[in-house]
Amino acid sequence: MAGWRSRLAEWLRRLRAEKPLEVRGEAAAARFLKGLGYRILARRDRSKLGEIDLVALDGRSIVFAEVKTREAADEFSPAEAVDRAKQQRLTRLALAYLKRHGLLEAQARFDVVAVTWPPGARRPTIRHYVNAFEAAGHWSF
Repeated sequence: MAGWRSRLAEWLRRLRAEKPLEVRGEAAAARFLKGLGYRILARRDRSKLGEIDLVALDGRSIVFAEVKTREAADEFSPAEAVDRAKQQRLTRLALAYLKRHGLLEAQARFDVVAVTWPPGARRPTIRHYVNAFEAAGHWSF
């Protein structure tokens, strides 16, 4: 009888444990986009090429959202943190996602969601950069 109680207590402790900043930031970004009317299609979509933070549907457009989470605001825009190499990698990932789901004819764009979550704060500050960059590299669509 005591065995199941200790397992339950351990499970509840892990459930209540604070999630890593990156995970909390992505969850906050997904809630934010849902609040704007977006439909979240995938979170942390992984393939052999890498990972897309969020894939959402905004009207008829597929949105590939890169989430940048930080504890404090810095002088650089989160959109600037997505350099050319990162844009090319995200473009390859997006193209692979579109192919995998038979969506090559769909409109698509890249957004950046900046989440600033100071230590101890209950809620983050979120800035959304719509169409933050164009598809990059020879994989452009």
